[in-house]
Amino acid sequence: MDIFNDLLKKNTKLSVIGLGYVGLPIALEFAKKISVIGFDIKEDRVAMMNKKVDPSEELSSSAFEGCDIVFTANPEDLKNASFHIIAVPTPIDDHNLPDLRPLLGATRSVGKILKKGDYVVYESTVYPGCTEEDCIPILEELSGLKFVKDFKVGFSPERINPGDKEHTITSITKVVSGCDKESLDKIANVYELVVKTGVYKASSIKVAEAAKIIENTQRDVNIALMNELSIIFNRMGINTYEVLEAAGTKWNFLKFYPGLVGGHCIGVDPYYLTYKAKEYRYHPQIINSGRFVNDTMGFYIAKQTVKKIIAAGKNVLNSRVLVMGATFKEDVSDIRNSRVADVVGELKTYGIHVDVVDPYASSKGLKHEYGFELAEKPGGNYNAIIVAVNHKPYMELDETYFKSITTDKAILIDVKGIYRNKIKELTYWSL
Repeated sequence: MDIFNDLLKKNTKLSVIGLGYVGLPIALEFAKKISVIGFDIKEDRVAMMNKKVDPSEELSSSAFEGCDIVFTANPEDLKNASFHIIAVPTPIDDHNLPDLRPLLGATRSVGKILKKGDYVVYESTVYPGCTEEDCIPILEELSGLKFVKDFKVGFSPERINPGDKEHTITSITKVVSGCDKESLDKIANVYELVVKTGVYKASSIKVAEAAKIIENTQRDVNIALMNELSIIFNRMGINTYEVLEAAGTKWNFLKFYPGLVGGHCIGVDPYYLTYKAKEYRYHPQIINSGRFVNDTMGFYIAKQTVKKIIAAGKNVLNSRVLVMGATFKEDVSDIRNSRVADVVGELKTYGIHVDVVDPYASSKGLKHEYGFELAEKPGGNYNAIIVAVNHKPYMELDETYFKSITTDKAILIDVKGIYRNKIKELTYWSL
């Protein structure tokens, strides 16, 4: 069986298991070239996609046009595919430990329908060794087939960036790996159908897994350094963004910035690496320290807000604060692991009345995930405003607007420094 040519001739199909921010764009790109089965366990999401609606609100209906794809919630339909891509979430639990339930559940679904000659490629971010140690034994057990001899497995880490229309599946070099040379070449050929910039062949599955996890760990540690510097500079009375602007004139200065670190990647993936490292009796210090700094920034911002309210001579109890932005990053609807929730929760412990607004987030989703809802619109008489996410609509606001909904001696907390040098009358503070 020549898997690549069979896919091209549409003698068989490719399946994508998990149709979220990662899986759906991949499935639709492949569906422009070959026959695809898009599988998701949530029937309501499948119904939306059958109507050319992206439940994640990332893609327009035009993205579904000209695609040879069938959406289903029935795992039996996966029998019609021979090349399976697993792109389900890999979250952490309440103790910051890897939660492999979605990944292993998807693996079981594939294992039950696996045939001789099939390929399984994982895209979900995991610790090095997870594919071979945790997933492949399940595939063997449920299929009754022998790994390598009867079916092939590879790992090709996702690099989707929610809200980014420039760096997409087709324009980012794709790292691919396989269990042997044949599988590596075939997997590379399949991905080259949709990735215009080409693929990079990793030497092993473990190398590909590790490459992905350090991409986000590196960013996490660097942002943590900026956050820690912002805490130090705040005590010194120095504006962090002015420092970074000056330092950035050096050709090799790395331009990272302080902020709230959430989302499903940077705020999660390092915990997978630290978890696995402990198995080898190594306790990562830099990575864990970076995670601690970033995980506590929401509480730090809230406490700085409270201090500013007190300094303005206001009674903290029953003060009114408006938080603008609830998603984990700008211009997306994704609220997964949003650290804005830490800001809101901490403010409420002081007896502060908190209103939250966001042009993209779902009020219902926030209520389910974090226990608070969105206000329909900003009220008024706020003692402080926290612009937590630099959404595009917020970039156009000026001091006149903020003054119109605040009391005298009000405070503007500008987390990302987007109004620097533009606020003259309100008390201004940024990281």
